Amino acid sequence: MTLDVHPATPTSLESWRSLSDRLVATLKPFALPLAISFLKDAESIDASRRDDLYPEPNEYGRTGQVPAGCVFWIHGSRERFVTTASDHANCSVGSFTHGFLTLNEAVTKDDVGAVLESGWVDESAVASLPRIATKPGSIVYGPLATSEREPDVVLLRVNGLGLMMLKDALPELRVEGKPQCHIVAIAKEQQVVAASVGCALSRARTGMKADEMTCAIPGSRLNEVVDALEFTATLNRRMAMYASMDAKRFSAD
Repeated sequence: MTLDVHPATPTSLESWRSLSDRLVATLKPFALPLAISFLKDAESIDASRRDDLYPEPNEYGRTGQVPAGCVFWIHGSRERFVTTASDHANCSVGSFTHGFLTLNEAVTKDDVGAVLESGWVDESAVASLPRIATKPGSIVYGPLATSEREPDVVLLRVNGLGLMMLKDALPELRVEGKPQCHIVAIAKEQQVVAASVGCALSRARTGMKADEMTCAIPGSRLNEVVDALEFTATLNRRMAMYASMDAKRFSAD
């Protein structure tokens, strides 16, 4: 059976909405697919800010719009908005993976110090994390279905069945661990599809469910990935039907 490949790069709102709908139909994710775009300072954007209200800084001066940048994944599946470095600043690990902080800047932050002192990760693990290569002026989050341009990354929140489907469709899929946010950098900088089993920091801050995992897809590869997923879904249905019929021999009369 051959794979019917759609055009490589959608150019219209209808195309992105269609891809979003196809992802939802195939993977049944926990939330609508999220588009993430990294913009330069000079780029104009058609997105508003959520708000400028920050909680009081802690004793080290650390605060931000949300507890960590991964919380924007939750909000961004429902509304489109733009964020800046200061909005992400409460989580220094995420600020590092998203290119807002250098390694030397990140390791001076109190939250990174707490992570290192706990033994959760060591400094070499932090230093080797994939990160956005060029410091962005802003990051835009929003539902893929409302995108008018190719996003850098499409993020999905899936269950175990969805992750199985992704791995079946993409045998080269990278499955990562802590911290969860670095899969965004892998997808953008390496043009590789990467999934994450999550991390303790992100789950506590986002309220993600125990059976929820994430996957980051390069925007430029989205058509290819969706086609592969639909092809795999058809094969999996056939195999499940075969296995179900075969299992009936073991059913009690």
